[in-house]
Amino acid sequence: MDGTVIAYYENYIPVGDILVLSICLTFVILIHAAYVNRTTGFLIFRHLVTSLAIAAALNLIFHIGMNALGSISSHPLYLLRISYHAALYAHFFLYILYIGTIMHLEKAERRIYVRIGGVGFIALLAFEFFGFVFRYGFYIDETLTAHRGFPFFSVGYVFYLGVVLFMAVRFRERIYTRILLGVLQTVGMSFLLIVTQDMFNQKSFTAASFLFPMLALMYLVHANPYDLEIGAVNAAGFEDRVRVSLKYGRELLMMSILLPEYETSGRRFSEDIHKTIRHFASTYFKDAVLFQVSSGRMILTMETRRNPDYEEKVRESLEQFRLEHDKFKLEHKIVITKTIDSVSEQNDYVGLIQYVERHMPENTVHMIARQDVENYMRHHRLIRQLAEIYNRGDLEDEHIEAYCQPVLNLRTGRYDTAETLMRLRLGESELIMPEDFIPLAEEYGYITVLSRIILNKTCAAVHRLLEDGYRVERISVNFSMIDLRDPEFCPRITGIIRDNGIPSEKIAIELTESQNEKDFMLAKEKISELHESGVKFYLDDFGTGYSNFERIMELPFDIIKFDRSLVVASATDPESETMVSYLARMFNDMDYAVLYEGIENAEDEKRCAGMCARYLQGYRYSMPIPIERLTEFFDLAAC
Repeated sequence: MDGTVIAYYENYIPVGDILVLSICLTFVILIHAAYVNRTTGFLIFRHLVTSLAIAAALNLIFHIGMNALGSISSHPLYLLRISYHAALYAHFFLYILYIGTIMHLEKAERRIYVRIGGVGFIALLAFEFFGFVFRYGFYIDETLTAHRGFPFFSVGYVFYLGVVLFMAVRFRERIYTRILLGVLQTVGMSFLLIVTQDMFNQKSFTAASFLFPMLALMYLVHANPYDLEIGAVNAAGFEDRVRVSLKYGRELLMMSILLPEYETSGRRFSEDIHKTIRHFASTYFKDAVLFQVSSGRMILTMETRRNPDYEEKVRESLEQFRLEHDKFKLEHKIVITKTIDSVSEQNDYVGLIQYVERHMPENTVHMIARQDVENYMRHHRLIRQLAEIYNRGDLEDEHIEAYCQPVLNLRTGRYDTAETLMRLRLGESELIMPEDFIPLAEEYGYITVLSRIILNKTCAAVHRLLEDGYRVERISVNFSMIDLRDPEFCPRITGIIRDNGIPSEKIAIELTESQNEKDFMLAKEKISELHESGVKFYLDDFGTGYSNFERIMELPFDIIKFDRSLVVASATDPESETMVSYLARMFNDMDYAVLYEGIENAEDEKRCAGMCARYLQGYRYSMPIPIERLTEFFDLAAC
């Protein structure tokens, strides 16, 4: 072989192209091993991988052919070389399509750049082809000497690189700045590699230089939790940032915004909102990172040491936000906090923020204080305790305690009935009232087990009272509509009563009326089924909501409990007393027993006794007491 040929190609080593083929194969393996959203951008990315792998393979085969020059014709080598460059030009052309896709260019805008890329592709290949034919480009002469000729590929490389960079800069506002800079920096590294290999007369790493932007795209766009349009990282990324800040003792400032409209609907933000979010995420703080932890919640984080003037910047950003709110009119809640070790250890800032938001009006800003954290930690312990009780499912669970408030039976003049009230023992000493944990138990789905536990403890207490000879007409237990939705509600109730060996009529279930049609039909079905077994039913809190008398009469209640508000109203003026008295008389005439709750003094007792009362309940008689102390109020049957 002629020495010129050897001199031109001996600097080529196959390791560069083999590396490209290996990494492209790795891309394929990773894509199939992990879930990646099959967006249009991702489909183009797969073609980018394919085109680069083809280019590397063609270049490898081309150089193998050059080493065999003399034993094979030069024409296949021309075809391999122009195909190699065509694959690289196609790779660049795909970048144009890719940018147009991920930046959501309008069809007309996208078409312009596609045409520029297509014309360039055809022109460059034509020049290379005619360079072979007319010998002003790469060609092999009759003496088997290879001539480089005019560097068409270098011109094509610069042309396509210019188009891609122009598009990236021209439409930079449509993508998060940190992502754009990350990709552009890898493009710069690729260009540097091309220049460096030319300085050393190398041709081994041309295809390899295309790997850097592809690695950036795979990580930042398709495998990274970034949202391209607003630059937000997902919830897992947020938890990782908290973990790292705790590990290295770096204090973070967090600004959370909740947009309830998007949280409940799951809709994506409009382009105007995307633009506004990008502005806030990149303008006010150094090295701030935005996280989208749910459909409508974003948390902006920054290190306070990198932002010593963060207090002033927070004020500036909130003032600008108010101006933006005037434009978008979106309901929101903003919570601001610095990292707190006790919360960071649990990595539960989202839970803390959600807890604080419960008590915030719409369109307000709240800076988390120490008391908020203390309240939340107690709230967190409550939920954990409820979860443990639920998971154990032990009907004798010692953390649930049964308290009772005795009820005066005006017909017998005795205390022979009572209402069971639940208490939660948090830790060893703290006793939690129902209003503090029942709503949480209902929200998290733990209430059904708690209701069965308190029913079981009530039945056990009734059994002991009867065994000891006390008069017990009945004891009532509160249940929620959530309990009634359990398909096994009726069998569970009758099973607990039966297992404790007491008559069914000694237990009553208290329910609050519901306006939900489905719940009404469900209640009607369950009440009717249990009523046949002897269980009694109370309508609780009558007078606090919308009372549909027709529906009340459709349900076989035994007792109507008049809420304390009606007791208070009856004391305000004669007209209110007449109204309450009329309602009570109406129920009494229809064979419903009327129970007034919230009796606090002798005046309440006298007035309600004159308004068709059958039962009276309230602090005048007793505050709630442990169920074991009912013996202090109930009489022995022999007395």
